[in-house]
Amino acid sequence: QVQLVESGGGLVQPGGSLRLSCAASGFIFSRYPMSWYRQAPGKERAFIARITIFGGMTNYADSVKGRFTISRDNAKNTVSLQMNTLKPEDTAVYYCNVFIGDSSGRGTLYWGQGTQVTVSS
Repeated sequence: QVQLVESGGGLVQPGGSLRLSCAASGFIFSRYPMSWYRQAPGKERAFIARITIFGGMTNYADSVKGRFTISRDNAKNTVSLQMNTLKPEDTAVYYCNVFIGDSSGRGTLYWGQGTQVTVSS
């Protein structure tokens, strides 16, 4: 079965850095784009970053562009999110996800359990 396990969250001071990882299993990782989302308290889950299957293309939410970098290692079945210059408003639970479906667009969106990131002095 598909499993996504995030790690690397924690408490960091404003201006600091964290690196999140998502370990994937149960599917052919190298065949699917991967994404990161986050959910802040009282807010809806929001898109952060996406990476294509070989990492050739990435895109980011405006709120993190220039500060966050998504990457993947297809040999290790992991996708990472390097977060620099963190701000208190980056505080959220961070999730990775993958959509596994067919060419018609039907399929299932899988989520990990999330990892908490808290940015506070």
